[in-house]
Formats: sequence, C-alpha cells, structure tokens
Amino acid sequence: MSVDWTNKFYIEGVLVAKKDYNQAKHEEVDTKNLYVIKAMQSLTSKGYVKTQFSWQYYYYTLTEEGVEYLRDYLHLPESVVPGTYLQNNASNPRQAKRY
Repeated sequence: MSVDWTNKFYIEGVLVAKKDYNQAKHEEVDTKNLYVIKAMQSLTSKGYVKTQFSWQYYYYTLTEEGVEYLRDYLHLPESVVPGTYLQNNASNPRQAKRY
C-alpha cells in the first residue's frame, strides 16, 4: 500500500471509489483506481474496513481494528485520530438554527 493515500484515508476515516476498474487515476488520490479498490478489498477481508456499495460507488470506512492497524502501519501517535472520530457541533446547520 502506498503511504501517501493510506495516510489520507486514515486522517479522513472514509474513502469513496467509483466502480471503474479501467479508470486511469483515482479521483482523490494519485494512483490507479483499481489499486485503491483492491487494497480496500484486502483491508475489508481482514476486518479493518467496512464496505458499502451503492450506485456504482464503493464507500469505505475504517473499523476500530483498522484504526489500530493503520496507526501502527503509519507510525502515528495515539493522539492522531480519523476525522470520523471527531465531533463538530457546527457541521449540521439544522442543529445550529433554532426558531
């Protein structure tokens, strides 16, 4: 696995890939789309990633085990967590508006 896009995946906690095995480059990371899909399939089979498929797109999210695995793989401190673990109260504008 490439450290560049794996680090991006860890920081965000989610990744989306179009089901297009012939796509020359993934839309967000600088590698072939096929390589991203196959790497994520491998992580899914090990239980590190949860996969959801809808409308010709794969949606990948890290599991607890995946966070631990990637933290060790990328040599990150425990204080660095994926973006999906952080709470942001201002992210939902409906909650911010009260009439």
